[in-house]
Amino acid sequence: MGVIYNPISLHKAVQYCLMKKTLTQATFIQNQDIHLNYDFHSSFSSLSQNDLQKEIQYVLDSTHEFLKTADWIILTYGTAWVYEHNVTQQIVANCHKMPGNLFTKKLLNLDAITTSFESLYVMLKEFNPDLKIILTVSPVRHIKDSLPLNTVSKSLLRLACHQCAERFKDVEYFPSYEIMMDDLRDYRFYKPDMIHPTEQAEDYIWEKFIESNLTIEAKKFVFQWKSIQTALQHKPFHVQSRGHQNFLKQTIHKLEQLSDIVNVDEEIAALKAQLFA
Repeated sequence: MGVIYNPISLHKAVQYCLMKKTLTQATFIQNQDIHLNYDFHSSFSSLSQNDLQKEIQYVLDSTHEFLKTADWIILTYGTAWVYEHNVTQQIVANCHKMPGNLFTKKLLNLDAITTSFESLYVMLKEFNPDLKIILTVSPVRHIKDSLPLNTVSKSLLRLACHQCAERFKDVEYFPSYEIMMDDLRDYRFYKPDMIHPTEQAEDYIWEKFIESNLTIEAKKFVFQWKSIQTALQHKPFHVQSRGHQNFLKQTIHKLEQLSDIVNVDEEIAALKAQLFA
């Protein structure tokens, strides 16, 4: 569903998927000749509202099916600052560069976040009783709100996550925010904009997630898959060379060994297409 920053819009998007709810006409807008929807990221856009509706509905339907059998869902909160549409009085996920006088900027309070989460939690558990939830706070600063107000926002999100994790036994918190702020404090872990983490920082946080959340079997699979992923990205100079042909066969063999765990048909087919008799 694209990037969604505030908890209310994020919860609403998941609820759309659970209910396969038809989007209201008021959520659709047209900016110049581009059709968009206030409840979805700008990556969902089309020259036709009908095509946009089909695009969004496909995502809602496929996510609905995924959630039926999902074991875990991870919700990442970015900001507690929201924009409320003045006419509908609904919080939007994205303003889509519409005129600022159409919206009122507000700071969510703690009760609004936790109440919204509780509503989503009840729906998720009724839909899939075995589902567990991981909450996390994005370490990316929203400096447009100013650094002090960004800290206020992140503090609200962090406290909301704490209260939800304390209240519900199958809700956990992963400290991606704390790892970035307190463990990776050096600016070499930030991209040139001094806001977003570098790939090195992302890898470090991912490794911490693996350590704390994955089983021994899953860790083994991640290690194996990382090696295969590197092999799949290899660009040879001479595809027909004996060395590369042997490399392809070895990689196919490794993939076949994982076929009982994950579907690797596409990867195997792509490699076999490069084999020469």
